[in-house]
Amino acid sequence: QVQLVESGGGLVQAGGSLRLSCVASGITYSIDVMGWYRQAPGKQRELVASITNGGSANITDSLKGRFTISRDNSKNMVYLEMNSLKPEDSAVYYCNAGVGVWGKGTLVTVSS
Repeated sequence: QVQLVESGGGLVQAGGSLRLSCVASGITYSIDVMGWYRQAPGKQRELVASITNGGSANITDSLKGRFTISRDNSKNMVYLEMNSLKPEDSAVYYCNAGVGVWGKGTLVTVSS
């Protein structure tokens, strides 16, 4: 099994930046794609970004230019760098490492 723990969320003003981190533990050698999702109140969970074990990254089109995903396989970690944050980016951000493998999430609140 794989366990994921996110960190780095918090309250930030619009235009600010945050860096989210996710550390994986357990049977981590089995992980290929890791990703970040987010879920705002009353909305469905949506994909933010994903990255393969080899470093191939994908960012949701609407977030390109502001969000960056990276990964450090030696530390079993994946990061989400978020810049120029907007109030609509406020959500719980979840780390994912495959089907049914989720962290508990970290809350990001962007004030206007």
